[in-house]
This record gives sequence, structure tokens and C-alpha cells, in this order.
Amino acid sequence: MEIFTLSHNFLIVVFLIGYLAIILEFIIRVNKTAIALFLAVLCWLIYFVGDPQPLNTSLAFLEAHLSSVSQILFFLLGAMTLVELIDSHKGFNTFIHYLHTRSKRKMLWLICFLSFFLSSVLDNLTTTILMISILRKLIPHRSERFLFSCMVIVAANAGGAWTPIGDVTTTMLWIGGQITTIKVIGEIFFPSLISLLFPLLIYTFSLKGKFPKAEIDFRDESLEPGAHLVFFSGIVLFLFVPLFKYLTGLPPFMGMLISLAIMWLITDIMHHKYEQRKHLRIPYILTKIDVSSILFFLGILLSIDAIESTGLLGAVAGWMDRFIKNESIIATVIGLVSAIIDNVPLVAATMGMYDLQNVPTDSPLWLMIAYAAGTGGSILVMGSSAGVALMGLEKIDFLSYFKKVSLPVFIGYILGMLFYVYIG
Repeated sequence: MEIFTLSHNFLIVVFLIGYLAIILEFIIRVNKTAIALFLAVLCWLIYFVGDPQPLNTSLAFLEAHLSSVSQILFFLLGAMTLVELIDSHKGFNTFIHYLHTRSKRKMLWLICFLSFFLSSVLDNLTTTILMISILRKLIPHRSERFLFSCMVIVAANAGGAWTPIGDVTTTMLWIGGQITTIKVIGEIFFPSLISLLFPLLIYTFSLKGKFPKAEIDFRDESLEPGAHLVFFSGIVLFLFVPLFKYLTGLPPFMGMLISLAIMWLITDIMHHKYEQRKHLRIPYILTKIDVSSILFFLGILLSIDAIESTGLLGAVAGWMDRFIKNESIIATVIGLVSAIIDNVPLVAATMGMYDLQNVPTDSPLWLMIAYAAGTGGSILVMGSSAGVALMGLEKIDFLSYFKKVSLPVFIGYILGMLFYVYIG
């Protein structure tokens, strides 16, 4: 038992050092994907060495976590491929001119509200991938996109919190019977909206000026063959993913894979006769996917899962139940911790800690956790799957996000919780 405890402490220390190295990527000049992969293997190695259980039991833990992480990775791979396919056909040009505005403030509001409501129908990860692709068309320079990209995360996470299909944690609570659709929409919509509105208002007043006309005047770009069909088919297939899950009960990544297969068939039928259209077919598109961001996702999630396997997160949840006792404070703390640690094991631990007989369906605790776990992850860039994806897609580092975004998002998160507790 002493060796077991010692290995747990060592594992936590190693994780914190690795986490710090990822945060300081631009100072130490080591790519965060390399650190994340090394950290994942090292954390699980420490866990295996110190685990007193039989090897097969430890392997079962790893395989269970890998199964969960793989679902997210396949979902991410499918979504990134569909978005890249639409972009290669220049399909976004079929509607982006409706978002055309030279006003930076107006652009910020349009992007945030589109992300907020789109995320409630799709999910925060898909919405992030889609909106970042749109932003790249609207704002070509990455430095100019920084604030808009970060606010996409805030809006997507807030939008995902108030529907059962918008965030993986709300989906977990919905499937587990802790919340119902009508209740979570009715009671969490306004707190989620408030959590977005506060940072949005702050940046509305700080943003000044207009975009140069040349930077967003892209409407004369010629479309590739089949651009309209690919664009509208792609959007329909994105919307089909949550419907597929609802109709079949299969996990979301299965819906994304069948959507990818359908689009693969469509584009092969359209382009197979033309040698000069190879760049519009999915085998070529797959070579353009940012594999580095997917591997980073794999590494960081497996590292966190190693921590979760020690039972530390469940112990923390139990400690809060014994010593804090106030439900609103417990939910608020869970949201804050989810900015650092993946919200999925935190919510899973909370679901195991409270029995539905003692805390029934649609009780305030479950609804507050749905809000907190969904929106709290926006406080730090690594606090949500959407934020991790953003780090890979836009090369946004931890410190830049922390210095420029975290404080307004934190205040918005607290205001949303206060609204629910005292007004909602």
C-alpha cells in the first residue's frame, strides 16, 4: 500500500511537470505533442509499476480509457476531414459573404452567436472545427484571429451546456437519467448565455477599428466543381450526427464516420472521371489533416485518464461532499477544476458519488453540474476538448490564452452560476 501511495504521488508530480512543460512550450521550444505523448506513456508506466492489482486488471483500465479516447479521436478525425473537404471545394464561399462585415465588433458578435447556437445542435468540438475554418476565410492573418478564435471556444462551450447533445458531459448526465431535455434547456440556457455575454461585452468595448477591405473581400474566388453540393451535403451530414445518435443509440463517432463515408461516396462519384480533380477527393484530403493536433489530443487525454485511474478524482469528489456540503459551491468547484482536468472523469465521479434516490432527476445539483462542467472548461484553453482542438488548429499557447482571455471568462462563469442560484 505504501508503494502504491508513493507511485500515486510520483505520478501526480510527473503529470504536473509535463503539464507545465506544455504550458511553457514557446519558452522551452519543445513541441507540446511530443511532451503529451511522452507524458501519457510515462504516467501509465508509473501507474502499472505501482498498481498492486494483477496486470490484467491494470490493462483493463487502460483499454477502457483508450476506448473512450479513441471515440473522441475518430470523431475529431471525421469532423476535420469533412471540414477540410468543404474548404478544398471552397464551399464556405457559398455563404461566408453573409457574415461579411468590416466592423470587428459586429464580426465578434456574429461569430459568437453563430457558435453558441450551432454548438447546441451539433456539439462544441464539431462547432469549433467548423467555425475556425470559417474564421480562416474571414480573417486570413492568425494574429488578427486570436481573440475571435478564443471566443469561439467560450461560445461553443456555453452553447453546448444547455442541451443534452451539445457537450459530452451533458450527454452523460442525460443518458444516465440525471437530467431531462426540457429541464436542462429551460433552466441552463440563460446562465450559459450570461457566461458568454460578459466576456463578449468586455471585448466589444476593447475592440476598435475595422478590417481592411482586401482582407475579407473573397467573394470573387472561383468555386471548385461540386462546391455547392459538397457544402450543403456536409452541413446536412454534420446535423445528421446527433440525429443518428438519437435514433440508433450508437455513440457520436459512429454518426460522424457514416457521414464521412457518405461524403466519400458523393465526391468519388463526382470526381473519379477527372484526373485533375484528385485534390478534391478524400484520399488527398486526408494528407492535409493536422495529425499533430490529434496526437496531442491522444496524449493529454490518456495522461489525465492515468490520474483518474488512481481514484484521486473520486477521492476529491468525496472530500467535497463531506466538507463543503453546499451543492452550489460543489458544482462551482467542479467547474473550476474542469478547467484543469478533463470534465468527463469529474462528472463521472460526481455521478457515482450521488445516488438518484437521494439526488433525483433534474435536481438543482445535476443542472448546476451540467452548466459548470460545460462552461468551466473555457477558463483555461486546455479545459475542454474544443480548447485542446483549438491549440492544435490555431497553435494558440496556454499562456497567451490565460493572460488575455481567462479572467473575463472566469467572471462570466461565476455570474452565470449566481444567476442560476439566485434568479433562475
